[in-house]
Amino acid sequence: MPSYGFLSTHPPTRCGLATFNAALAAQLTADGTRGGIVRVTDHGDDQRPVPGVVHTWSARDPAGWREAATALNAYDVAIVQHEYGIYPGTDGEEILPLLRRLSVPSIVVLHTVLRQPSTRQKSLLEQIVATAGAVVTMTDTARDRLLVGYAVPAGKVTVIPHGAAELAGVPVDRRTRPHLLTWGLLGPGKGIEWSLRALARLQDLDPTPTYTVAGRTHPKVIEHHGEAYRAGLHQLGAQLGVAHAVDYQDVYHEQEALGRLIRSADVVVLPYDSREQVTSGVLIEAVAAGVPVVATAFPHAVELLTGGPGLVVPHQNPAALAKAIRRVLTEPGLTARFAGRVRPLAAHLRWPAVAARYGTLAEELVDARSPAVTAVPA
Repeated sequence: MPSYGFLSTHPPTRCGLATFNAALAAQLTADGTRGGIVRVTDHGDDQRPVPGVVHTWSARDPAGWREAATALNAYDVAIVQHEYGIYPGTDGEEILPLLRRLSVPSIVVLHTVLRQPSTRQKSLLEQIVATAGAVVTMTDTARDRLLVGYAVPAGKVTVIPHGAAELAGVPVDRRTRPHLLTWGLLGPGKGIEWSLRALARLQDLDPTPTYTVAGRTHPKVIEHHGEAYRAGLHQLGAQLGVAHAVDYQDVYHEQEALGRLIRSADVVVLPYDSREQVTSGVLIEAVAAGVPVVATAFPHAVELLTGGPGLVVPHQNPAALAKAIRRVLTEPGLTARFAGRVRPLAAHLRWPAVAARYGTLAEELVDARSPAVTAVPA
């Protein structure tokens, strides 16, 4: 098996990329395969040493890509998480010289593929794909958007879904009232206000639902706006008369606690405002856990839930959101039908299956780099 160098944000940084990278790295090295993480940090991040991290690249050091590339070159394959906002330079452009400096093949995982990128963003992503050995998108929607909107070779692009934890053995906390759940880092665009308005429309149900909003405010939101968004949600809930039914958990749950919370939900609600989001780890975790999902029509939800284990509703429409949640909670047999649609999907979404596909892709890249061996007659 090849050895792996990983480039990404990484715990204790708390963001989707960090969580994804930690899970993928743990899975690919679980059998003793050698691996090391080059951690990208921003100001405000906890800088203490972390097991598995072999080098740290501070976003405040644009020239740091040189040392980061050197650290990655100590492995057979570099797996690079890409998001425009995590690397130094405009739109994270310092990732490009790093990729060009690598002497080992690279797999670049695209967490965002914009439908309407700026000229700079489009050019940068095209150059990243041209430089990488292979590129991974996590949905067919993202792959199609990449091939239609950008000048990239189709043969370099592979679709591997976002991984999900195995929650089958996690205890279920039974509740006496229907439980709605949204989790993840909070900030404008999360759409929690639409869920609160939907909750107000469900007060005629008996028993009435409760709603858990789990997650801290995104660090970049706090940096620029403080806790204004969270305070606004508290105020709106009071105005709507549902504050007593909402549990705001201002914590970043570790996997065990998060698993119990997910398993306790009757409906996972994803009311996001985004019309761009082609990858959602929260959506994958909910589907893999077998919990019905009601989501707005962001691209990943449309792809995964249409005809599948959930319902898709228009953006910023609390009436439609409430109607869909009501269906899940009250329509006989609907949850069972959703569960039947999950079973064929779930095995492919678990981290072992997802990591195995990365392993296969990495081996193909290494084999393609290896010189052919010619048999010499005895």
